[in-house]
Amino acid sequence: MAKRIDVSGLTAYYGSHKAIEDISMTIEPRSVTAFIGPSGCGKSTFLRTLNRMHEVTPGGRVEGKVLLDSEDLYGAGVDPVAVRREVGMVFQRPNPFPTMSVFDNVAAGLRLNGKYKKSELADIVEKSLRDANLWNEVKDRLHKPGAGLSGGQQQRLCIARAIAVEPEVLLMDEPCSALDPISTLAIEDLIGRLKQRFTIVIVTHNMQQAARVSDRTAFFNLAAVGKPGRLIEIDDTERIFSNPSVQATEDYISGRFG
Repeated sequence: MAKRIDVSGLTAYYGSHKAIEDISMTIEPRSVTAFIGPSGCGKSTFLRTLNRMHEVTPGGRVEGKVLLDSEDLYGAGVDPVAVRREVGMVFQRPNPFPTMSVFDNVAAGLRLNGKYKKSELADIVEKSLRDANLWNEVKDRLHKPGAGLSGGQQQRLCIARAIAVEPEVLLMDEPCSALDPISTLAIEDLIGRLKQRFTIVIVTHNMQQAARVSDRTAFFNLAAVGKPGRLIEIDDTERIFSNPSVQATEDYISGRFG
């Protein structure tokens, strides 16, 4: 069951450095929300606060609230590992476990989270690979290393691994930046299908990609060099790209800066 995210007054730090400041937004379930903005404006930092990955960085800490269907992910007694089970993540560069087979890559999270019969595990792995549009390409090499796949296949393997544990939310940090155009289109097509089941948030530098895959777009920017990143506006993607409310958004989208 996909869940809604409500963020209010979120500020993230690296030590004493304030990376992003006072961000509030709602991310709707079963939709794709894209984060765009110039390099260094805090898009990826904010993404990592949504599943408590930010605090894994030395000195990383957060103020404010992130609610997943009204549960405060930063509340007292909330287990960060449990949060990351509910809010999965796909990174910029494909990162299959290099010594594991295709099958074991997908099954890794399942084995951590509980006991499954062999037949159950095989069914879930197959379903996840089918959902990631990868099954037909790997069904005859399930027990060969995942690292032997092409870059685009590796990224879809990482998506299969992320969705195998049935998260509520799927975060994607520039999932296509290391891929060729054909692999990129395969991932974009996949995102369009997965949003029927998951709440998806994607960081992208590619504005055409944001326009193609997302329902809503959030534009982030810096007030000045050295200042923390801020959310400038968030709206339906069509509106952001055709008639943004803020001049800075229009300047960025039209290529006047960034």
